[in-house]
Amino acid sequence: MVSVESVFAAWFKFRRGKRSRSDVMEFERHLEENLFALHEDLVTGRYQHGAYVPFQICDPKQRQIHKAAVRDRVVHQLVVSSIEPLFERQFIYDSFSCRKKKGTHAAFSRLQSFLSKASRNNTRTVYALKCDIRQFFASVDHDILYELLRKRIDDPATLELLKTIITSLSSAPCKGIPLGNLTSQLFANVYLHEFDWLCNINCGRPIMHAIATTLLL
Repeated sequence: MVSVESVFAAWFKFRRGKRSRSDVMEFERHLEENLFALHEDLVTGRYQHGAYVPFQICDPKQRQIHKAAVRDRVVHQLVVSSIEPLFERQFIYDSFSCRKKKGTHAAFSRLQSFLSKASRNNTRTVYALKCDIRQFFASVDHDILYELLRKRIDDPATLELLKTIITSLSSAPCKGIPLGNLTSQLFANVYLHEFDWLCNINCGRPIMHAIATTLLL
């Protein structure tokens, strides 16, 4: 995962659409030096996650985003590119959050299909329950998340790197992952996967895990 080729591949994937940003341009000024130094830190286990820059957005409700340094975001991209396939195949089909060929529009189309079938082509009234997990990212338990990752990853160095990222920011003791990290999007899907299966088994109705939203029919 931390080969020179993988580090450079992660950089090229990360920089798409970001090359005009000042912090990315600054990193790229000494690109090879920065990437080889990052590779060396990863290989030797000396890598330490840097600090975050917090800021607020409204989408429409107010959220606090934590922006990592470019160096750390390259590592996030490296991690996601490497381990996402291990988890992607286990997610339920109707998990639409931050997955390729998924997203909000695909979730809405899928919901329309479910509603049409359940209502027998709109001949009877049906309902969809829209739910949100309050303060989800801030409430993620570090130990539970780590154990879920460990179920499918047995490489000690990779697990140590994942632990470094998981614990890089906390909203409470041993809780919370930063809203804004690419890794947090994958971690959220891994964390909610157990919930998705539990609902599918117990509810006997389709469940759709959409972006920041769970829809139960």
